[in-house]
This record gives sequence, structure tokens and C-alpha cells, in this order.
Amino acid sequence: MSDSRADVLQETARLESARIPHVLITVAGVQGSTPQDLSAKMLVGADGRLAGTIGGGKLEAAALRHAAEILSSRTDVTELVEWDLKTDIGMTCGGRVTLLFEACAAAPWTVAIFGAGHISQALVRLMIQLPVALEVRDTRAEWINQLPQAPNLKALITADLPAAVGDLSDGAFVLCLTQGHQTDRPVLERALREGRFPFVGVIGSRSKAAVLRRELREAGLDEQTAATFHCPLGLELGSNHPQEIAISIAAQLLQERDKAYAYENRRP
Repeated sequence: MSDSRADVLQETARLESARIPHVLITVAGVQGSTPQDLSAKMLVGADGRLAGTIGGGKLEAAALRHAAEILSSRTDVTELVEWDLKTDIGMTCGGRVTLLFEACAAAPWTVAIFGAGHISQALVRLMIQLPVALEVRDTRAEWINQLPQAPNLKALITADLPAAVGDLSDGAFVLCLTQGHQTDRPVLERALREGRFPFVGVIGSRSKAAVLRRELREAGLDEQTAATFHCPLGLELGSNHPQEIAISIAAQLLQERDKAYAYENRRP
């Protein structure tokens, strides 16, 4: 680890580019006796301090705990915290310190879409405008190649779609929008068996959902697991036009994201 401020900023830029969650802590104000100078910086990741220091000891430990709480919330946040070093931190020096916490959640929300057909094409064009990491997989190069290019979109030609479920990050939302029932079901089954995705959805009707649940039970999944997927996908609004279906799915995903990750409602 380096304690150089320049190295802290360089490492922060690398994490932002790689979309890795982190918190940059800066000493924004000091009064009286404090363990570190104004503008000192510390970079914190999921496993603790990555670079820099704000003085060590109890102050740094308290800042690390607060950064961990911010990271666990999975939200981007900028927060000023003022602590009395004696009463709030338990240090013998009687100063006060103000810390600026700048958290980059690095789009922890990932949506993995299996299938790149008409509805996926419309859905991706909507969602690349949002703070989300998108992954689209299809066996057909001609459909993958029609997807737009965007920094938050990864589009892959994949021969074995069910196996690719194993490559997804924990907490991803999984959508099955493949060519049909026979190709949706293996992806769905693998996603449910993995048991680490807060949202799994399949395009289709209620009758398709009933057939899928029966087939999943026949494949050995218990009743509860076989029922924990969303089908039909999307909120009950709009027509069957691909763009309107895409809007209804995007709205449902945002709604479920807010439930899963406790996103704050930032609308006035």
C-alpha cells in the first residue's frame, strides 16, 4: 500500500475505470489536535484500506467502518461527517475532524440478458442510459452484432448459454429472452440452482410460466425454488410492441432493484 496522495488519486481513477466499488475519504476540516493534516486521503475497498491514510488509530478504524457501511448499501453517495475525536471516537486528543466520504458503487447492479432478439434490442437501448452494467449473450452473431456499443454493455456470442450463468457476478438480475421455451428453460434452471440472483425472469405468458414450473419440479427443484422466477416479465402496462414491452420490463427491473438494494428515492 502507498500513502502518497498522488498514488491514492491514481488508484482511485483505476478503480473508477474498472467500475470497482470504493470509497475515497478526504480530511475536509480540522479543529484543534488531530492525527492527520487537511486534505489527507484514504482509499477504501471491499476488503478495507487500499491506499493512503487519514492518521491511523481509532479515527481511521471508525472511518473504515463507516466506509464499509456505505459500500454495503450499494449506492453512490457523497457525505460529510464531522466527529469530535474525544466524544465520538474515544481518542484523548480534543480536536474535531470533518471527513468527506465519496463512494462509487461502480454500478453494482448488473443485468444479464440471455437472448439478443427484438425485445432485447429495445431493452438494451433503454437501459444503457442507466447506471447499470449490462451483459447480453446469444448464440447468434447476427443479433449480437446489432446491439449498440456502450461503456456499460458487454455483448458476447456464447455457444453454451446455461454454462454462462456460472460466470455471472453474485446479485445479478437474470433475464431469459432467448428464442423460445426450449432455450429459456435450461438458462432458467441453472440460474435458480445457483441461488445467488435476486431477480430471475423469463419472457412469456402465464401458461408458459406454469409449464416451466412443472418442468423445473420434474427436474428436481423443490416447490419453492421452482416458483421463484418472474413470468410474464414486465409491469402490466402498454401493448405488445417490442419497445413498449421493453419499457414495462425496464420499469419492473428498477422497481425490483429498489427493493433488493434499498436504493433511496432521489426524486424531489
